[in-house]
Amino acid sequence: MIRVLCLLSALLLTPAVQADAPLLVNVVSARSVSDTRTDTLVGEIVARNTLIASFPTGGRIASVEVEEGDNVEAGTVLARMESVQQQQSLRAAEAGVATATADFHQAQADLERQSALLERGATTRIARDTAEDAVAISEGTQAQAQAVLDQAQKAMNDTVLLAPEAGSITDRMVEPGQVVGAAQPVLELALGTELDALFDVPETMLTSHVKPDSLRLALLNAPETEFSGDVREVSPLVDATTGTVEVTISATGAPAWTSYGDAVRGTVQRQVDDHIVLPFAAMSATRDGPAVWVVDPANGTVSLRQITIDRFETERIIVRDGLDEGTLIVTDGAQLMYPGRPVIFEEPAK
Repeated sequence: MIRVLCLLSALLLTPAVQADAPLLVNVVSARSVSDTRTDTLVGEIVARNTLIASFPTGGRIASVEVEEGDNVEAGTVLARMESVQQQQSLRAAEAGVATATADFHQAQADLERQSALLERGATTRIARDTAEDAVAISEGTQAQAQAVLDQAQKAMNDTVLLAPEAGSITDRMVEPGQVVGAAQPVLELALGTELDALFDVPETMLTSHVKPDSLRLALLNAPETEFSGDVREVSPLVDATTGTVEVTISATGAPAWTSYGDAVRGTVQRQVDDHIVLPFAAMSATRDGPAVWVVDPANGTVSLRQITIDRFETERIIVRDGLDEGTLIVTDGAQLMYPGRPVIFEEPAK
């Protein structure tokens, strides 16, 4: 019986002894490093100066005379609106001017006749004054009719959309038969030859407070044609859906054959501040957030320490806070750790 009890006691004590046995692990020493960070995004070539062409009045589109990609000169007809009502108003206004002009000439002739009769004493001054008043009235009527004609002529002209400047059609927004409102966009024109590259940049890249050392652009269909660019404009708004900010970069060095809509790659290199880099295998976590297992070289045991991660990169993590220079961190074997576990390791290379 005593032998059996001793055997059971030995079996019960064996797992505890094995659990406390030092575990061989790989460790790295926390070291601050400085390197260059490269970020690459894909954007689109756009015109620097654009113009939205629209009709000043509403109506039905009769025809669109241009297509996307067409080059137009100033004064080129871009689109026409149905103008039956405007034509009728113009004819009525022209008839009104003709009538008013004839009445004015008739009133002038009556005034001249009454003036001549008054000189011979063949009429009264009242008749002559009445004829003079008729001239003034007919003159006002003629001016009013002319104003109506000018307005009708403008309304007629407004049914034809002309290119205000030379440019290229980049977007056609309506089709014949479509009803549009006043000032509704009809066509988009690119003016001049200056180009920009438009990128949707993650907000975190703009709030890192690290200025880029270089900014290079290259067309995706011709990556060997690399050219430089400068940031022209950063939108003050953040897209709530994508979390990105619209950034405009000058593309003045782009090849001559570059066209609107071409895909462009932007590459930014930045010298980042000193930071601690750890392999991804070193990362653990608690309910409070990311953590790593730290080795105490004095007694060879491990403890869990919270860290703040700046960002994740391929197969590594960038630590912002929580570690001191020279701290030993467990990498391979971190999943087997628990607080106070003894470990053995080789000193990492300096």
